[in-house]
Amino acid sequence: MFHGKHQPGITTALQARGHLVAFDLTAGAGRKEAAALLRRWSTTAQRLMAGEASASDDTDVARDAGPSSLTVTFGFGHSFFTRTGLAKQRPIALDPLPNFSSDHLDKARSNGDLWVQIGANDSLVAFHALRAIQQDAGRAARVRWQMNGFNRSPGATTRPLTTRNLMGQVDGTRNPKPSEPDFDRRIFVPDAGDPSWMAGGSYAVVRRIRMLLDDWEQLSVKDQEAVIGRRKSDGAALSGGTETTAMDLEKTGGDGKLVVPINAHARITRPDENGGAAMLRRPFSFHDGIDADGVPDAGLLFVCWQADPLRGFVPVQRKLDRGDALSAFIRHESSGLFAVPGGAAEGEYVGQRLLEG
Repeated sequence: MFHGKHQPGITTALQARGHLVAFDLTAGAGRKEAAALLRRWSTTAQRLMAGEASASDDTDVARDAGPSSLTVTFGFGHSFFTRTGLAKQRPIALDPLPNFSSDHLDKARSNGDLWVQIGANDSLVAFHALRAIQQDAGRAARVRWQMNGFNRSPGATTRPLTTRNLMGQVDGTRNPKPSEPDFDRRIFVPDAGDPSWMAGGSYAVVRRIRMLLDDWEQLSVKDQEAVIGRRKSDGAALSGGTETTAMDLEKTGGDGKLVVPINAHARITRPDENGGAAMLRRPFSFHDGIDADGVPDAGLLFVCWQADPLRGFVPVQRKLDRGDALSAFIRHESSGLFAVPGGAAEGEYVGQRLLEG
C-alpha cells in the first residue's frame, strides 16, 4: 500500500528483485520543479503498486502481472536542499558520512539529489517501475547512477529462512523486528522529531560493497566461520545453539581461546557492543559481470535504515573500520545517505510537507 505513516519498502519483506537509482536535478530546476516531479512520481508509484498501468505512456512491460509486492521509496540527498533553496530545512542527521579506511568510493556512483528504491518479486514488474520513474523525471532530473540487485525468490526454500549473501553466509539474523517494543524509536524519526517534515521518516545509508570472492573462496569453511563468527551451515553463533541463540562472547574452547574471535564480524556489529546502535538492514546482492581477469564484479547493495545515522550506521562502521576480520574480503565502492520522509497521506505526495511547508 502506497499511502501510510511510513513509506513502503522499509519494513517490507526482502524482495527478489531491486533497483536503486539516484537522480540529480537538471540545471534551472528548483523547488517548483522538484515538487511537480515528486507529485508525478507519487502518482505513478501509487498506480503501479496497485497493479495498474502508469498514468501516461505505459510501456506494457508488466501488463500480464499483478503488483508482485512492488514498493517504490523516495529520498532526498544532502545536495537536494541547496538546489531547491531549502538548506535551512536540511536535517543535521544528513551531514555527509565520515571517511572510512575500507572506502574506495567512486564519486560518480555516490550520493545524488534524489534517491529511489524499487523492489518487487518479479523482474519485469521491477523494471517496469524503474522505466516509469525514469520517464516521469522528464526534463526536471537526470539519472546520476543506477544499480540492480536480487535476493532469493519467495518459495525457493521449503520453509522461510534468513537469506544468504554471495559469500554463502546467512545474512540478517539479528535484524531488528517490528514486533520489538523499541523498533520504531530506533528506525523511524518520531512525530516530534526535528525537522518536523521528517516525522515518520527514516534515514537510508546505501553502500555498494564489492565482495572479493576469489580471496574469500580460498579460505576453508572453518576460517570463513571464524571471520564471521557464525556457522556457515545454519547461521548459528560459534558459541553454540541455533541461528537465534544469543551469542556467548566469553565462551572459550579447549585451547583457552575465545570461540567467537575478537575480530569476528558478528561480534563487532552486535548492538550491545556498540552502545545499542541498531540498523534495519535491507540489502540486495548484485553481480555485474566478470572482468578480463575472470574476477566477478559482485557483492552487496547494502541498504540500512535508522532514525539517526549518527547513532546507527556511523558508530558501527567506525568500529568495523578498526578491526573487522571481514574487511580484508570486501571493498566499499560507492556510498550515499538519504533522508526518506514519512509516507504520504491520501491526496498527498511524498515530500509535500517539505516542498510546500
